[in-house]
Amino acid sequence: MTAGRARQAFPYRMDEAINWEVEARDGGARAGVIRTRRSVIETPVFMPVGTQGAMKGVRFEWLEQEMDARIILGNTYHLFLRPGVGVIRQLGGLHRFSSWDRAILTDSGGFQVFSLTELRKLTEDGVEFRSHIDGSKQFLSPEVSMEVQAALGSEIVMAFDECPPGDAGFDATRKSLELTARWAKRSKRI
Repeated sequence: MTAGRARQAFPYRMDEAINWEVEARDGGARAGVIRTRRSVIETPVFMPVGTQGAMKGVRFEWLEQEMDARIILGNTYHLFLRPGVGVIRQLGGLHRFSSWDRAILTDSGGFQVFSLTELRKLTEDGVEFRSHIDGSKQFLSPEVSMEVQAALGSEIVMAFDECPPGDAGFDATRKSLELTARWAKRSKRI
């Protein structure tokens, strides 16, 4: 599907928040179209990273007009800490806060939390950690991560996950995977 065909197919009435269709296959590879309420996204896709709702050194107009970017990635951990969910919620969500009208995917915050090895405490409930900004105690769980991503207004959200180091070994990796699976079930219930 070309970008022109994708643009012509939008807007449309949608009963689901998101829809994914496979358009072509070649062996294990596939190409498709994701439809959200804000964008038609051809995959595979280039997804610029707007960590805190903005692209450093790049204007959204350029992303839209020159790159025809259909989606950006926002970082739940960073937005949770600064400016904070309350501020973004008060301003009408990440789309209004950032002036980005197309789709947003937010990560769960898991990778960032787990990169703070010396500043965090992991339990079945979630992760208590110290902010890298001011040292304050914070807590993220599957439920909190989903609530933050909902407040941001993301079209595509990621389940909170534990990210073990690459050299964790088989047993530690399995334990991490099992915890992540339990957390994914909790995320889905939100």
